[in-house]
Amino acid sequence: MNNTPNKKRILLAEDEEHLLEAIKLNLELEGYKVSPAKNGKKALQLFKEERFNLVILDVMMPEIDGFVVAETIRLENTEVPIMFLTAKNTNEDKISGLKKGADDYLTKPFNLEELILRVNNLVKRSLKGEDLKEFNSYKIGDKTIHFNSFELVNEDGSITALTKKETMLLKLLIERRNDAVSREQILETVWNYDVYPSTRTIDNFILTFRKYFEPDPKNPVYFHSIRGVGYKFTDNQH
Repeated sequence: MNNTPNKKRILLAEDEEHLLEAIKLNLELEGYKVSPAKNGKKALQLFKEERFNLVILDVMMPEIDGFVVAETIRLENTEVPIMFLTAKNTNEDKISGLKKGADDYLTKPFNLEELILRVNNLVKRSLKGEDLKEFNSYKIGDKTIHFNSFELVNEDGSITALTKKETMLLKLLIERRNDAVSREQILETVWNYDVYPSTRTIDNFILTFRKYFEPDPKNPVYFHSIRGVGYKFTDNQH
């Protein structure tokens, strides 16, 4: 495995050679190590051989299209951020991309500065996830979540049992702390699309978290609903 110390690694799959080279150059100028692929088959081969902080996929590629590449990656890795970079710009295309497990969807033609900004945010998010994996508990205020035992330990030492779904949603929001998490991402990660919970269902989880953690549940400082987007956990202490 070819590792470059201290450089964040990006898999970039794009079949238009001039665009591939232009994006690669600009990402390298930002300090990233970029592994290029001109088709979906090569992208999957590279993904199996190396470890990446972000995957950028064109949708319409030779051999295997980007949607199938994303689905294949998600079967073995639910953590690495995936961004689609594509000319397919209808709402149906975007929803389809998010359902395949994408974290972001940028349509062509795009602004290079916006691409770099989104890339930086997704890589930062992937690093937060890595940080969280190093420990199995997380403290919010005077209460501690233990992810492996599905328990919430209160300040007085008493224990509140958490359901598996509560624990999974807490972990997702904490991994992405200070970033809005889309409802699609929650569906894909916590419910795996086996069941489609209504917005009210996820809202009820957030209300429960507020009762657990917020000093004043009606004026939350940790768990927020972002209208039209999803939900956000805010914690500036970590």
